[in-house]
Amino acid sequence: MNKRALVLALAVALAACGEAPDHAPEQAMNEEKAAMTADGMESKSDEGMAMADANSDNPLLSAWDTPFGVPPFDKIKNEHYGPALEAGMAEHALEVDVIANQSDEPTFDNTIVALERSGQNLGRAARVFFSLSGAHTNDDIKAVQRDMAPKLSAHNDAIQLNPKLFARVDALYQQRDSLGLDAESLRLLERYHQDFVRSGAKLSDAQKERLRAINTELAQLGTSFSQNVLNEVNESAIVVDDRAMLDGLSDGQIQQMADAAAEKGMEGKFLITLQNTSGQPPLDALTNRELRQRIMEASLKRGTRGNDFDNREIVSSVMKLRAERAQMLGYNTHADFILADRTAQNVGAVNKILGDLAPIAVENARREAADMQEMINAEGGDFELSAWDWDFYAEKVRQAKYEFDADDVRPYFELDNVLNKGVFYAAEKLYGITFKERHDIPMYQEDVRVFEIADKDGKPLTLFIADFYARSSKRGGAWMNAYAVQSGLLGGEKVIANHLNIPKPPEGEPTLMTFDEVATMFHEFGHALHGMFSDVKYPYFVGTSVPRDFVEYPSQVNEMWATWPEVLKNYAVHYQTGETIPQELLDKVLAASKFNQGFATTEYLAASILDQAWHQVTADQIPDADGVLEFEAKALNDAGISYGPVPPRYRTAYFSHIMGGYSAGYYSYIWSEVLDADSVEWFKENGGLKRENGDHFRNTLLSRGGSKEAMSLFSDFAGREPNIEPLLERRGLNSGG
Repeated sequence: MNKRALVLALAVALAACGEAPDHAPEQAMNEEKAAMTADGMESKSDEGMAMADANSDNPLLSAWDTPFGVPPFDKIKNEHYGPALEAGMAEHALEVDVIANQSDEPTFDNTIVALERSGQNLGRAARVFFSLSGAHTNDDIKAVQRDMAPKLSAHNDAIQLNPKLFARVDALYQQRDSLGLDAESLRLLERYHQDFVRSGAKLSDAQKERLRAINTELAQLGTSFSQNVLNEVNESAIVVDDRAMLDGLSDGQIQQMADAAAEKGMEGKFLITLQNTSGQPPLDALTNRELRQRIMEASLKRGTRGNDFDNREIVSSVMKLRAERAQMLGYNTHADFILADRTAQNVGAVNKILGDLAPIAVENARREAADMQEMINAEGGDFELSAWDWDFYAEKVRQAKYEFDADDVRPYFELDNVLNKGVFYAAEKLYGITFKERHDIPMYQEDVRVFEIADKDGKPLTLFIADFYARSSKRGGAWMNAYAVQSGLLGGEKVIANHLNIPKPPEGEPTLMTFDEVATMFHEFGHALHGMFSDVKYPYFVGTSVPRDFVEYPSQVNEMWATWPEVLKNYAVHYQTGETIPQELLDKVLAASKFNQGFATTEYLAASILDQAWHQVTADQIPDADGVLEFEAKALNDAGISYGPVPPRYRTAYFSHIMGGYSAGYYSYIWSEVLDADSVEWFKENGGLKRENGDHFRNTLLSRGGSKEAMSLFSDFAGREPNIEPLLERRGLNSGG
């Protein structure tokens, strides 16, 4: 289990989130339970074999005789996780000990390749456990998560701070130019060396001891934060007594709320559950302004209410510890530390793109607000536009400007049509892959679906798990993860999963999606394609194992097919009549695609700026818990993006991204979108939805994982440097609106 794999497991433990994904790099680990060898030496000691025997009945510690190596969910129980992770760590530690202490001189094979082969049982257990801790958690899993996060952190530190192991890696690194390595192997050696150094391998013993303590505490705090966020989402749900207050919602939506209340023992009432974003779905339709205000205020106050789930003290502690660790490792701030290993490279580059876009976005948002205020005044409303009014009046302006209601298009976006005739159809056209749903493979929850995907030559490619519906056991957002990965070194098969949070309709009713949900489904499948097309030698580079500010790029490219005319007409058919969406309505949908982009860009940039503000300061500049909200307000005001009607997409106390894998990295979406928008232009210039284009994208970029420098991959695909103009055009930020 290489360093990146373990870091991913820890990132998930700390609730790294995706907006449209959590799209942490896949854990590069093989499915087979096999003894790792180092120049012919068995790595398993008698003690390790005894541990394996003691856990012989634990399905997480043995190879799975299942299709594509999919986890046997029907056999895995809560009580298996802790022992499997413990045994996996013990076995992995023994394997690493053999590598570090062998008497032979270090070679690429007996050190670097040996590390790539190690930790397979730990990888298997961690991959399943942390995937389900996000997708289908419960009190037992939460308890294991709290217990294991600091232990996994300590296990990782024991490897990364092992002086004998680093000495072997460093010796190879110093002679790397004379080892005769191919390009991918040389990159692997360089990445391993960099990982060790960034993890503290060159620190003094006293510094290493402090670093271990920091990492352990951060693991504990991160787990607490993520569990608080989920608890707050559930506890902050709005209870409505009178159905009349829900005017504007559909009968189906109201029934969902009645069912949610009944599940909580509140028969006859209605429960509005929250998502983890600041904005909430019902706000665009509810006519009752007082209720809209209650919903928005409840959303914005999460994590700061002074209850058991208040996250302010955790935020303060985490930021101080990150800042201290960064300085210990030789960086001014945590942002400097993170960005040194991203395509952005430094805080100046990130600040420039955020700073350049922020005033344009706010100006456009204010222009959009003026249109809404004009409508409020025309209706005789005696109030100024507030955050809880934005979605409601934006929808009214949209209807007036483009002469269609968002609800007019929902009947044309039925889930199965979007999936099979949209997402899968586009992938078939581009890459020649085919899909077959399977009903014979047990899953962890009854709504989860499974598809077998065959490659263009008809051979099995991957198993795809589709987990689309929201539930209380599932964290918010949307993301992709891998249950099984494949590499040239270790073989194996691929099992890729997408997770969304689409509200499940009442029994017997169709799932009619919003266009945002449609775009998210295409987006997440873009991540899935990145994972399933992976074709690299080393586990370290598998799939989405690329810099955080590059990982969103391929998935954002895949969103283009949601509005590509051929694809859109194929899936946008009325769920009852089968009628294709009328051209007039389709034209309005496409024309409205830039509508409200001032709002969308402003709320996103505000969250990105908050992320950088917290991580571009030193420990002594970070406030205690009671100053968290003041720090947040000042950061937004100083950046010129504090605009009351448009709150940040995430406020600090429920900003799960930056408490996990996106710390100092939430800018990645807009950074990747520069590449994405330019790539869309490339597809248009080259004929669009064609196999030649799909194969080119797959061969030059999707299949290469992290085996080559990220921007080189972009250049290999596009044949040019990226241009920001297509992004400005897409978001309507290059003109008057």
